[in-house]
Amino acid sequence: MEIATLKPSILQRVANGDHTAVGECLNQYGGLVWSMARRFCSDLSEAEDATQEIFVELWQCAARFDPSLASETTFINAIARRRLIDRLRRRRATTGEFTLADETIADFAEIPADIVELAEDAQKAARCLRKLPIEKRKIIVFSIHHGLSHVQIAERLCLPIGTVKTFARRSLLEMRECMNRSAAVVAKGVTP
Repeated sequence: MEIATLKPSILQRVANGDHTAVGECLNQYGGLVWSMARRFCSDLSEAEDATQEIFVELWQCAARFDPSLASETTFINAIARRRLIDRLRRRRATTGEFTLADETIADFAEIPADIVELAEDAQKAARCLRKLPIEKRKIIVFSIHHGLSHVQIAERLCLPIGTVKTFARRSLLEMRECMNRSAAVVAKGVTP
């Protein structure tokens, strides 16, 4: 009987000195960390600095990650959240500055696990969306992100309305299949 070995996570590979894992970590979690930093920081420059600090800390404490306790996304979310809260408190203490972000610090500090899982699902959906052909991808983006109707999309893309409807339906089915495959692969303990 052959025992399947689980592929180490990105953070485990970072902890083991795998330099390619650093780039994978940035690609996989850069969007999540950046969106958190943008929400918490007063300007783009500060958000960039905060994002860099978060990734440096992640790489320094990657050995503490235990996949039996939490998912990689949850671990990264916790590190980022703690770093951003500390940064906000330091800024407030030194400048006396009060921003809208200060009002949400308590809410931000206690993001429920289901929100983190939703972020994981959003990352999977984004990967599946990127796999679609460009025309189908445009239709989904115009529909979901911009709220355009099929008629408006057809006008924008100079396509017949029937083509837009067909592409939209097929694209959603393809994305659902992709998401189901991703979920099945994760359930087997393999990174998609």
